[in-house]
Amino acid sequence: MATKLAHAKTSVRDPYAASSPPLYQTATFAQPNATENGPYDYTRSGNPTRTQLEEQMAYLEDADRAFAFSSGMSALTCVTRLVNAGERIVTGDDIYGGTSRLLAQVVPKVGIEVVNVDMKDLDAVRAAIAGGKTTMVMMESPTNPRLQVIDIKAICDMAHDKGALVCVDNSIMCPTFQSPLALGADISMTSATKFIAGHSDVTGGLLAVKGEEVGKRIYFHQNAEGLHLAPFDCWLALRGLKTMQLRMERQQANAMKLAKWLESHPRVQNVNYPGLKNNVGHDLHFRQASGAGSIFSFTTGDVEFSKIVVEETKLHKITVSFGGTTSLISLPCFMSHASIPAEVRAARGLPDDLVRISCGIEDGDDLLADLQYAFAVAEVRVGKK
Repeated sequence: MATKLAHAKTSVRDPYAASSPPLYQTATFAQPNATENGPYDYTRSGNPTRTQLEEQMAYLEDADRAFAFSSGMSALTCVTRLVNAGERIVTGDDIYGGTSRLLAQVVPKVGIEVVNVDMKDLDAVRAAIAGGKTTMVMMESPTNPRLQVIDIKAICDMAHDKGALVCVDNSIMCPTFQSPLALGADISMTSATKFIAGHSDVTGGLLAVKGEEVGKRIYFHQNAEGLHLAPFDCWLALRGLKTMQLRMERQQANAMKLAKWLESHPRVQNVNYPGLKNNVGHDLHFRQASGAGSIFSFTTGDVEFSKIVVEETKLHKITVSFGGTTSLISLPCFMSHASIPAEVRAARGLPDDLVRISCGIEDGDDLLADLQYAFAVAEVRVGKK
């Protein structure tokens, strides 16, 4: 993978053989004459810089085609365009807050039924797929924010038996650690905002697809609705891809260090990280992925205690998102998942005291000391267990 990342494959030919991909920062392209078109005419429809990013992602994902969008949510919105009124989307009950908002508050307005189900329960998934005119299954693994591990291949088989497409949000793993298309998915979605660009300075989304017909349908909606990623953002994402493996390996090592310490802390009730050997999803995860990633979450049983931990860290920035070079920390129920109604979060087992951490590339010992300090402050203010 590291070699693939360093040596991009593209059909775009640069007459000057630049060692870094050129940025075509233009809205329009001149045509050879009044009745013939060149390969590009208008950047909404296509741009050489975007082509390079899309071809690189198709190469990394072993996909037939890939598409770069203005955000992860615009990419997922485009996926929902493949579903018609009267049809059903089956999705998980532990998913990113923005995805939940899209599927709960926007998609049903056009007559599409959305069913949330515990994706760990394969019988429940099978029943949900069979119970209506299901044409799309949308899932995450690991899930955000509880890092639950879902059997991607088993659910793909179920969906395909009923003629439904499957889209896997692979943002937490990226092609570095997991290949949803190889497990049977039709569409792999990755937020370019996260590990791909990798420096918290780009908002983007990517779809890698299997099947010419699916690719044609996605491109039509991307072009018709203007969902494309701008050239400069594509260029930044291409630059980020070169170091993605290096960054993710360092970030993963940091996550393991912190997760192991948290696992033994008496104030911590549960650590959600598939890299831990006693994690309920550990074995399944490593049957379908090669790494555990750098995102984990944990509970303390006390919202105030968790709040103090989040606020007293100095090296972990309090913010949404993940996958950047600096470590991030948050209370998802008050930030990334706040759009999910409190009663729905409670019903799905998403507690307010849940803390999510995205490890950056800092020194692991420094991150651990930072977290230990925050816990010490919380224990002084709230009390030890």
